[in-house]
Amino acid sequence: MRMLHTMLRVGDMERSKAFYTQVLGMKVLREHDFPDGKFSLAFVGYGDEKHHTVLELTYNYGVESYEMGKAFGHIAIEVDDAYQACEQVKQAGGKVIREAGPMMHGSTVIAFIEDPDGYKIEFIQKGTY
Repeated sequence: MRMLHTMLRVGDMERSKAFYTQVLGMKVLREHDFPDGKFSLAFVGYGDEKHHTVLELTYNYGVESYEMGKAFGHIAIEVDDAYQACEQVKQAGGKVIREAGPMMHGSTVIAFIEDPDGYKIEFIQKGTY
């Protein structure tokens, strides 16, 4: 067994694809539209689905936003330099919600950003965990 993808419901497919590709540097790997089912999918990630876990972005026709709920936490991405990654996100128009720095109860360097739909994304600096 292996992890294939995590699905996120998005309110605007083009806005979400732009965020994940332009702000986080992922690639759109494949897309499918299902008019009869009234939804579209886009799979994004840093590498092919055969070797990498990816995100499935799901847009349900006519639904512009979702309640986040209390169960889902965040997506984590390893970065070489969390401080630099935050600066790049800000320069690209993204939202940093916790600046880079060591965890309160440890030495792991982390930061949090937010995607256009409000999903939290944690940056974890390579070599600090």
